[in-house]
Parts: sequence; structure tokens; C-alpha cells
Amino acid sequence: MDIRLLAIAAVLPLAACTQERPPASTPTPPTEAMCNADGVQSFVGQTATGEVGAQLIKGSGATTLRWVPPRTAVTMDFRPDRLTVSYDDALKIERISCG
Repeated sequence: MDIRLLAIAAVLPLAACTQERPPASTPTPPTEAMCNADGVQSFVGQTATGEVGAQLIKGSGATTLRWVPPRTAVTMDFRPDRLTVSYDDALKIERISCG
């Protein structure tokens, strides 16, 4: 066996042992981008439309709106600036929450 090949074979397993360091801190959205769903709970039972979505964003202070259709899986990541709105097959809003 060539000596160079043997040297590479000996060092290669060590490369797998290195670790990448995680970031020192995770950035968070500014406090003005925080969602508060308390003021928009009156929309539960209404029809999910683009106009209602705009009112939900304005009333909650969220910067992002996530519509959740029936029988849809969603990620569980928490975003303090996001409003999540679940609706049924008739497009009636069933649940409004932040995250």
C-alpha cells in the first residue's frame, strides 16, 4: 500500500470528530413584532378571506399570517411574530393563536 494512501486513511476518521460550534445567540424579532391574539378572537366563526386576514394582522400586531387548512400538518416551531389561523372545510375560522 502506498504510504500516502495509508496516511490519508489514518487521518480521515479524525475529521469526523470535529464539531461545529453553535451560534452564541439566536436572534429574536424586535418587541414591536410580537403577536397578541387576544384582540382578534372575535374573528373565530367568521369566514377566512384575504380581507379578514389583513384585519387579523392589524389587530394582532403580527408580521406574518399562517393559514392552516383542515387536515394539514404544520411545523411546531414558535415564532413570536406569527399569527396562526385554523379554519374548517367551510372556511370558517376555528382557532386563532400566536406562534
